[in-house]
Amino acid sequence: MRGEHVDELTAGLDYPLRPPRVGHIQFLNCLPLYHGLVKSHGLLDVELRKGTPTELNRMLLRGELDVSPISSVEYLRHHRDLMLLPDITVSSDGEVKSITLVSRVPLAELDGRALALTDTSATSHVLTRIILERRYGVCPNYFVSPPDVDRMLQRADAALLIGDPALRALGLGAQGLYVHDLGQEWKEYTGQTMVYAVWAVRRAFAARKPDMVREVYLNFQRSLSYSLSKVDEIALASARWEPFSAAELAAYFRGLRFEFGTRYQAGLLEFARQAQGLGELQEVPPLEFVSLGCAIEEGKPDGA
Repeated sequence: MRGEHVDELTAGLDYPLRPPRVGHIQFLNCLPLYHGLVKSHGLLDVELRKGTPTELNRMLLRGELDVSPISSVEYLRHHRDLMLLPDITVSSDGEVKSITLVSRVPLAELDGRALALTDTSATSHVLTRIILERRYGVCPNYFVSPPDVDRMLQRADAALLIGDPALRALGLGAQGLYVHDLGQEWKEYTGQTMVYAVWAVRRAFAARKPDMVREVYLNFQRSLSYSLSKVDEIALASARWEPFSAAELAAYFRGLRFEFGTRYQAGLLEFARQAQGLGELQEVPPLEFVSLGCAIEEGKPDGA
């Protein structure tokens, strides 16, 4: 793996004097985590690199990022190279709105039919398999596609969308299509919360630059605390540039969960067990968190 090669080259050496390279998901679901960085001037302390979840996954695993959100399934697959930041995820306890399966037929009729998976995600691919194969007992013919729902449905009977394209697809039920929220499907199937993305740091960086990791963590916690107290204000500002009303955005933000307490850890481990059962994971790994000392107590929200 290229990321391992980067770490070998820097073994025994200190990282150069530069701000930490931090990933940023370019979807509305991460806006509350980053909005406050602008207000607090926290952006001055990091080198922010934007991308889709798939792009950020690759960059972190290659060693091109130091700290980043990563699809939860990719953390589980690469846990030996990464450690988790506490109390920061993108999760839901039921409906999420931005992980959507759109279908021409009921889900129970998708066996053997074509299903287009967005190319911008990893966790949602596995979640789709779990819901369809375990809950509904069907096995579609999956293929990966750019997230254009019209083109996807020209080639397939169903399409998986995440992020902003999924939010825009919510109105397709009025066109006679079946629109399923996979956060809600997961909740009904397992009774558990669902963790879509975690924040991870490369182990080598955490060992060499613990103060930088701590500062990134605290900046994110300050940003999240600020943003959650200003949801209506952020939604109103965002609605100027998005095809959603301020009320729709505020409801969406309030439905998301960003904590990583015991219920969310249990949800992630249940996801890992289900993924292992489908051959998507070789093992169910332990969840290993970076030790941040008092940083956890200073910034920790109620994540129980």
